[in-house]
Amino acid sequence: MKVSKRTEYGLRAIVTLAEHDKIDSRPVPLREIAAEEDIPEAFLDQIFGLLRKEGIVTSVRGVNGGYTLADTPEHIRMGQVIRVLEGDVAPIGCVSEEFADPEDFCAKAVKCYTRNVWLKLNESIIQTLDGLSLADVLLDQTADQPVIAKSI
Repeated sequence: MKVSKRTEYGLRAIVTLAEHDKIDSRPVPLREIAAEEDIPEAFLDQIFGLLRKEGIVTSVRGVNGGYTLADTPEHIRMGQVIRVLEGDVAPIGCVSEEFADPEDFCAKAVKCYTRNVWLKLNESIIQTLDGLSLADVLLDQTADQPVIAKSI
């Protein structure tokens, strides 16, 4: 799975938003996040539009406006964020949630020996992403060890 810039920037930005939330719960303007993460503000605006629409962040208008997390970092799953920004995380169409019947993707899907490889890979991706919360990412940020998926 190759991750797009939208997803890369979106994850960096939401982690930055969560870091600000730990310090104080004030809304954070996009220009601050864009400056901290070196992300074009216009692109960040599109990303946060998607995250707001899906209820991951909330926006506050006005002079002291900006964005806040819609829920606690413990309840925001990395899989949820990535699906909003990237779409389906399946490595190949025959295991995608988009196709209820794998044969809609490929006529050989039912008798395909390699499909099991893709199913196992897809399951691992989903377990890893859904097993990580934003809080886990923040904790791992301060630790000097690789991020490891937590049990759900």
